[in-house]
Amino acid sequence: MSKSVLSKGQTIDNKYSVSFFLKKGSYAETYRAQNEAKATKFLKLFDFAKLHRTQFTESGEILEIEMLKQIKHPNLVKYNDSGNAIIDSHKYAYVVLDFVSGETLADRMKRENTLNPYEAKSIILSVLNGLNYLHNKQIIHNDITNQNIMLDLSGKIAIPKIIDFGYARFLQQSNKDFLKDGLNLFYTATETFNKVFSAQSDIYSVGALYFHLLTGLPPYFVEISKYKSDKIQLEEVILDERKKPLKFSDKIDEETQSIIRKALQSKAGNRFKSVKEFIQTLNGELEVEFSIPEEKTTKIQPKEKKKGKGFSAIAGMQELKDTIQLDVIDALNDKERYAEYGLTIPNGMLLYGPPGCGKTFFAEKMSEEIGFNFYQIKPSDIQSKFVNASQENIKNLFDEARQNAPSIIFIDELDALVPSRDTSNISHMNTSAVNEFLAQMNNCGEDGIFIVGATNRPNAIDPAILRSGRLDKHIYLPPPDFEARKLMFELYLKKRPTEIGLNYEELAKATENYVSSDIKFLCDEASRKALKENTRITKTVVLETIRNNKPSISLQELNSYLVIKAKMEGESNNTNDRPSIGFRT
Repeated sequence: MSKSVLSKGQTIDNKYSVSFFLKKGSYAETYRAQNEAKATKFLKLFDFAKLHRTQFTESGEILEIEMLKQIKHPNLVKYNDSGNAIIDSHKYAYVVLDFVSGETLADRMKRENTLNPYEAKSIILSVLNGLNYLHNKQIIHNDITNQNIMLDLSGKIAIPKIIDFGYARFLQQSNKDFLKDGLNLFYTATETFNKVFSAQSDIYSVGALYFHLLTGLPPYFVEISKYKSDKIQLEEVILDERKKPLKFSDKIDEETQSIIRKALQSKAGNRFKSVKEFIQTLNGELEVEFSIPEEKTTKIQPKEKKKGKGFSAIAGMQELKDTIQLDVIDALNDKERYAEYGLTIPNGMLLYGPPGCGKTFFAEKMSEEIGFNFYQIKPSDIQSKFVNASQENIKNLFDEARQNAPSIIFIDELDALVPSRDTSNISHMNTSAVNEFLAQMNNCGEDGIFIVGATNRPNAIDPAILRSGRLDKHIYLPPPDFEARKLMFELYLKKRPTEIGLNYEELAKATENYVSSDIKFLCDEASRKALKENTRITKTVVLETIRNNKPSISLQELNSYLVIKAKMEGESNNTNDRPSIGFRT
């Protein structure tokens, strides 16, 4: 073996002392080292002359180091420091990482060959959690193998960590910037043989790792010794092997077999659509069909699929629905096109208006329409009587939303969670919570988080929440207009015993300035009256109910909201036009 560049006791950049040499690769060497505080670290030394052109950024920095600077997750190696050094007139770069005290999965499997199903599943979930974080940052690892998973044994439980980002690339990079020489072909997806890498390629690799942990060999394994001089022939042999059925031990349950088969589908589109879906299936939140044909797309269904009609259940609110469609749904479904215009999803929006106008209802229907991770939060879920606990709760909420992005966080009664810090009676504890919320909200759209806040008291919210880069959009939800009220009466009464030809238009005319919740209440009250009298629900019964029940919001209060709306939008309130709002079937 050739001599290492650094020797024991040698200091690099006057900061790190080499303890001993660990490993030599094609373009880098690794060492155990100590920093100035005598803490043990992992040091990787890169030889600029041996790096492939695809391993540099456009500005000439080493891509692996730049990626390591951006990541922070318990299942990924942790970046400490980096720099350049001239050694014997030769240019090198180095990166310093936390030293993982433990062993690789490959070392573990040399001793035990296979792992029990519980431990294997736990390791795979940890790897997927790390990958989910990377994919949300638009990074694909490209080299998930048992060699590149370290088991941190420094604590009471082993913590798997993904290491070695030498093949990692950003998703938006051209295929010409992806390097496949040196990859373990048993772990790489079929499409990567043609230098086509994607998030689904990482999913294949995790499926291969799962299979290896449970069976002791990678999937579709062939003896490679006779093909070492002919890589093309080796690839062809492996691809031919993948046309055969995948064989499992009888000790592996059918559900686990189905999950692995799905991850190892030859066509990328037939695998899990995302790492998040892979995680949900392993956790039992989604089901995968048993006996998956090798080239057949498997439809995964939630065990408890959320039922609802989404936006189709809402009459009116078209401006709001169009905003969500354009700025959130389309932006998530067509990231590449939006990226061409330098756009991501906005950070969030504020829904405000009188009580009972459907703000919470709209948020619930939006979750049905969009169909991704939805967090519905009340101030009581976050606030705590203990010092700093509220800040911790807010941080944990955003951390979870980022790990499961794309996510929507819906916060009802936002004014109670983030009241204006200028108010004299606000406590220090609430001030700290507002500060934490502001910090977490900054440009959270870039992390795939969209925030929807709802309030009846927009004037009581801290103004900093409403600035650009936080809740970018402010949308007023007024009482429903004539058309919406007509549709709401039809929705609430059509399945009840009404008189033939009930005139919904006349009911709508009689309920101007009634809010959405008032309409539902009127329909219920009219139904009770008809039930008591043992008659059908007639126009007379409903109109009498309307006369006996005034709007829950006074006209003076409604006008005060128009003043607030004008102030929020920076315009006068001399218009009587209102957006159409209500519900329909």
